Amino acid sequence: MLTLDTAKQLLSQTTTEPHLFLHAKNVSVAMGGLAEHFGEDAEHWMAVGYLHDYDYEQHPDEHLQHTAEPLKSAGVTDEEIRVILAHGYDFNGVEPLTNFEKSLYTVDELTGIIQAAARMRPAGITDMELSSFMKKFKDKKFAAKCNRDLIKRGCDMLGMEVKEVASICIEAMKKYADELEIGVKA
Repeated sequence: MLTLDTAKQLLSQTTTEPHLFLHAKNVSVAMGGLAEHFGEDAEHWMAVGYLHDYDYEQHPDEHLQHTAEPLKSAGVTDEEIRVILAHGYDFNGVEPLTNFEKSLYTVDELTGIIQAAARMRPAGITDMELSSFMKKFKDKKFAAKCNRDLIKRGCDMLGMEVKEVASICIEAMKKYADELEIGVKA
């Protein structure tokens, strides 16, 4: 089973950009929150979430096409690799089937909007309320590159409302506010 330490080691072999590591942390923390919601192993979900963009920096135009074999060779399980591949469902056709897969598919984009909304606030995410986030979510010009339709599809797959998933992710991310660079501004 993939651990967070191993995921960090593996990602460091293919990634150098600080913003990609920050994104990995955001997704990891959100995945931990959803794992707890579903009664699953939070550290395991966090590890897979951290590693989800393994080949992105090296192959942005062929994202996830250079993931399976290297990760399999590194000892990542078929289930874990499938979770990672399923977050690219819209362009690779690997349909998210489990809550694990559906969660990663959903939070990959959702955490981008949460991160952006938190950065606009003097206290970062620490005092963010769901209603404040939802206003930003509904504003398509805010964090415009984050695909809201994909987030909605992911939430539908999970049988949850956007506000439910967002609430879980926000609360999880609050616990790591400083590490995610969305704590109280100095």
